[in-house]
Amino acid sequence: MVNVYSHRHYDADQQLFQDFTRQTGITVNVVQAGADQLIERLRAEGENSPADLLITVDAGRLHRATDLGLLQTVESPTLEENVPAHLRHPGGYWYGLTKRARVIVYDKTKTGPGAMDYEDLADPDLPGEILVRSSSSIYNISLLASIINARGEDAAAQWARGVVENMARSPQGNDRDQMKALVAGAGDYALVNTYYVGLLLNSSDPEEQRVGERIGILFPNQSGRGAHVNVSGAGITAHAPNPENALRLLEFLTGEEAQGVFAQVNYEYPVNPRVEPGETISAWGEFIEDTADLKVLGELGPQAIRIFDQAGWR
Repeated sequence: MVNVYSHRHYDADQQLFQDFTRQTGITVNVVQAGADQLIERLRAEGENSPADLLITVDAGRLHRATDLGLLQTVESPTLEENVPAHLRHPGGYWYGLTKRARVIVYDKTKTGPGAMDYEDLADPDLPGEILVRSSSSIYNISLLASIINARGEDAAAQWARGVVENMARSPQGNDRDQMKALVAGAGDYALVNTYYVGLLLNSSDPEEQRVGERIGILFPNQSGRGAHVNVSGAGITAHAPNPENALRLLEFLTGEEAQGVFAQVNYEYPVNPRVEPGETISAWGEFIEDTADLKVLGELGPQAIRIFDQAGWR
């Protein structure tokens, strides 16, 4: 068997765990909870933890788990072949499973810009036009960390202050809520992760589908460093009772079969370069991605949080 602590809560994951069991005979036991809860649980359980694999969203959380000594290093030629270097920890503590691009979206029923950079969101000519979730969102923390990495702390602080000045409302809700507010006319641009657009387009709720169909996607910084991309990822726990089975599951999840399921069913970009994106996300077109080392972005997270606080981004 293999015991998984997972922050992810998608049908695609359950399907893949079942496929893995059918192919290997190894039972997958899953505990689902919030990322912070799982990390704290692992820390509290210590050497007695039954967990073999931690799966969570965003390199910032993976960095935190690594920094707390909750993950162990893994060497695997299969994982190194399946996951590009910038999407995994250089020491093998964690590996990306899926990618999400953090993009700028607009209402397609209105005239949209031909291109935008993240920096444009702080333009003084856009007062009251930006919709975005709270600074406590790990997605925003990692985006700001990528700006610190690319342009330095002073420029990142100036950007954060500019976005606060341009906010259409106080940050609230998740990425889907930003798009719903956008279509309702509350603002002109929103920052969201791509897979949330896919979830709206393929929702069972006709109103959510309507919102998704009106969303236009802009991949930022296409003439420069590229669009910020982050991962959901996994690492084998420091005291895993079944490390061999955990490694087999991790290799399976980064393999071509599983990567295709992530792309088709959950509208995420595959990390495996041999796998094509699913139909929904392929329709958005190709884009240049920022290949900054996600480990570095995780390390810059505390600086990003401090900048958000100083800028008044709540």
